[in-house]
Amino acid sequence: MKRIVIFASGSGTNAENIIKYFNHTGGATVVQVLSNKRDAKVLDKSNSHKISSLYFNRTAFYDSDDVLNLVMAAKPDLIVLAGFLWKFPKKILAQFPNKVINIHPALLPNYGGKGMYGMNVHQAVINNKEKASGITIHYVNEAYDEGAIIFQAKTSIETDDTAEDLAAKIHELEYEHFPKVIEKLLDKNE
Repeated sequence: MKRIVIFASGSGTNAENIIKYFNHTGGATVVQVLSNKRDAKVLDKSNSHKISSLYFNRTAFYDSDDVLNLVMAAKPDLIVLAGFLWKFPKKILAQFPNKVINIHPALLPNYGGKGMYGMNVHQAVINNKEKASGITIHYVNEAYDEGAIIFQAKTSIETDDTAEDLAAKIHELEYEHFPKVIEKLLDKNE
């Protein structure tokens, strides 16, 4: 059984979708959910699925090996960032080369980088009167949103769409594609 560790900072809708997907299909299981926010809803959601979930602070992540040791003990086949907003440390990336992926709510390389997440991205896309947006699933490296692209999916933007409308379209793409891309990556790494 393939093992997945998820890092998330927020509500955990993508994390929960991944958990439910693999509970239904088998072949992999989410063994741990880690968050840098003590009150993140993702911790409650993972607990409700009886998955180990832990909060960590900046010191544990960057200045010690605490989080690295937690992840290594979990022995993940893949580390998935699902709405995780901190830059990932080199020491974890070095231990898991090409095994850390992220989902971004835009078509990279556009609308990526520090501060470009969630509604910030959607509002920027709407403000620039783009005709389409989408999701990008990519490998994580030392820079925000610059790792090699694995998968992209697009959605059209209507002239009267708001940032909230776009967010809803992007969430649909995330829920549909993220678990399937994870599954393909895990199958490929056999």
